Amino acid sequence: MSGAFRNWQGWPAMVAFVAMIVLPIAVRAGDSLFITDHDINIMLVVAVILLAVFAATRPDANAAGDAALLFGAHAAGALTLWFLPAAVAAGAAAASAASAAGSSTFLARLAAAPGFWALALLSWLLAWQLVSRLALLRGQSPASALILKVFVPLLFGLWLLFLWEVIVRGFGVPFVLLPPPSAIGARIAASTAILIADFEQTFLKAVLAGYAIGCLSGFLVAIVADRVAFLKRGLLPIGNLVSALPIIGIAPIMVMWFGFDWPSKAAVAVIMTFFPMLTNTVAGLAAAQRIDLELLQSYGAGYWQTLFKLRLPAALPFIFNALKINSTLALIGAIVAEFFGTPIVGMGFRISTEVGRMNVDMVWAEIVVAALAGSAFFGVIAVIERTFTFWHPSYRRRA
Repeated sequence: MSGAFRNWQGWPAMVAFVAMIVLPIAVRAGDSLFITDHDINIMLVVAVILLAVFAATRPDANAAGDAALLFGAHAAGALTLWFLPAAVAAGAAAASAASAAGSSTFLARLAAAPGFWALALLSWLLAWQLVSRLALLRGQSPASALILKVFVPLLFGLWLLFLWEVIVRGFGVPFVLLPPPSAIGARIAASTAILIADFEQTFLKAVLAGYAIGCLSGFLVAIVADRVAFLKRGLLPIGNLVSALPIIGIAPIMVMWFGFDWPSKAAVAVIMTFFPMLTNTVAGLAAAQRIDLELLQSYGAGYWQTLFKLRLPAALPFIFNALKINSTLALIGAIVAEFFGTPIVGMGFRISTEVGRMNVDMVWAEIVVAALAGSAFFGVIAVIERTFTFWHPSYRRRA
């Protein structure tokens, strides 16, 4: 890929920069405000952004250009948030009251103008090229490579949140349809105790218990099925059948069997994780090379020696694949099960009740907690997998 094609964002960023200068950046009390109308501090920020635009237009990447992009993109983002209109459809009345009362809040009296959207587009283009350049960097040491591996997706995620905030607030999207990230963050900060209690009830009790029981039992049954041929032929079709069962059909039954507390949610997680582990383990046990099996047999190895020394190590990628899949399935199953009866605590309970109250910021706060918990759980399993399957070809580094 040529450098000009990689840096295509540069010239559109230049056009957006010019539009930001010549077009009004905001409208206040019917008067158009231009970015050049502000004090020296704003103009210094504009100068930093201009350096980043020039760096973005250059086809060759270098450390100075990357640094200019880093500072310029974030300066443009900060300036965008500064001029971001505070009045949205759901809060128009409150903003009008604040303006009528002579509020000194600058953002409360702003309305979006073409120059603002040019600035927002400029910020996104610079951030896009910055992330693209950083993604091409290779660390000179394992530590620097790890930092880049974590920093680049984190930076990209923060800019996605920035885009979400600008679009939702700038276009006045109703709060009940999609709240901005700032409102979700404020709800998380204000409801920390509730979110922690819900996390403990759903994840630490139901998810972990159901995950452990389901995965362990699926693994043990797979070992037995591998030893007994008719079980293998009979259980795998049943596993495919159970995997197709809807959660909303299983959850009420489990609630009737095990009660309204977390054991019924753990039971749903067991059902959802048992058969993926069973099928993956059976497939992994059959993955050993025939030549390796014949070699061990020629040494007089029995079934259990062959199992522990060859077949289980060969099955580890399949087993960890099931563990990673189940880390999300168990969480989904427990949350959905809480929709059908639970004590007054839990992620699923909170989502179902707050939706009815139109408290969508609390719903999104629970979604964020669930997403973070599921991602962290998946990441822990992935790290453990890397430790035990370092020999697998997918982890071998090219010289």
